[in-house]
Parts: sequence; structure tokens; C-alpha cells
Amino acid sequence: MFTEKANRIFKEVIDTYHIINTVDQPFKNPYDAKKEVIEHLLYRKCWIDTVQWHYEDIIRDPQIDPVAALNLKRLIDASNQDRTDMVEYIDSYFLEQYENVSPKENATINTESPAWGVDRLSILALKVYHMHEEATRTDASAAHREACQKKLDILLEQRVDLSTAIDTLLNDISKGDKYMKVYKQMKMYNDEELNPVLRGEK
Repeated sequence: MFTEKANRIFKEVIDTYHIINTVDQPFKNPYDAKKEVIEHLLYRKCWIDTVQWHYEDIIRDPQIDPVAALNLKRLIDASNQDRTDMVEYIDSYFLEQYENVSPKENATINTESPAWGVDRLSILALKVYHMHEEATRTDASAAHREACQKKLDILLEQRVDLSTAIDTLLNDISKGDKYMKVYKQMKMYNDEELNPVLRGEK
């Protein structure tokens, strides 16, 4: 199943990041962009999510310097754009995979494209990792660990359900029962022509 591969790669990314555990560490994708296309995309996607997860932790420091916070906010904005771009690359991969499938007459469209499901699966992998950390913290109270374990159990169940839903969607697309229709993200705030502040309007 596709999500078995995705979940394995997401775990690989998160474990690798936490060896050094800094947002400014160098990035190296172990998967060949030409020979292992989807693996390469999944690895890159989860790396972006993992770095941004830690950006979000840092920016919530109540003692953070305002200038540093502004610089970090811009890094988060750039990361969000990278994240969206990667989702579109992954959807392009799926579109190519199923380009010869003719949708059935009664085929229906899903509420989200496969890659946006993958996006949620990547974030879920990060939630699982960090909730497990909290559930096993030796310096935390027993009540804290117990509460986090209950949350972890729910996250793990959610990952099973989401993985099943994504695999089912891809299977339905491959059989023509569902069809893909991808809308490019119409983000406006980074566009100098669409954001009035960047345009210089008063």
C-alpha cells in the first residue's frame, strides 16, 4: 500500500532530523529524484513539515527578540509556500500515474486531492513522534504521561484511518470510480500583484 511507504519515509525523516535537532541543519535527500520520484517527494515534503514544526515551537517563546520573531515569521511564510509547492508536485505525480485511467460515467470527485491527504499524514507523523516524547518523559508527572498516552492512542488510531482513506482513494482513482481534479493554490499574500501592502498601496 502507498501509505505504508509514506509512513515509513516520514518516520525516517523525523528520526533523521532529531539526530542533530536544529532547524538550520543541512538537508540531504537520500532518494534519487529521477529513479525514486515519489520517495524523493515524500522525504522532502516531510522535511519541510518537520523544520516548520520546530519553527512554530521557537516563535512561541515569550522571551523571543521581536526582530528575531519577524525574521522567523518570514521563514515560516516561505516554508508554507514550499509546503504548498510540494503538495502540488505530489499531486502532479499522481496525475501522471493515473493519466491513462478513464473515469467511469458515475465517477465522483473527492473533497481533497490525494496529496492533501498525504500532507495531513505527514503532519500526523510529527504529532505521533512528539506526543510519544511527552508520554515517555521521565521528568514529567505520571498524570502528564498518562494524559499524553491517551492522546497518542487517538493519534495512532487516526493515522490508521487516514492511511486507509488515502489508500482507498488511490485505489478508487486507479479503477475509475473517483477522478482527480487539482486546483492550484491561489495564495495572494506573497504575490506583489495581489497583496496591496506589497504593491505599496496606502
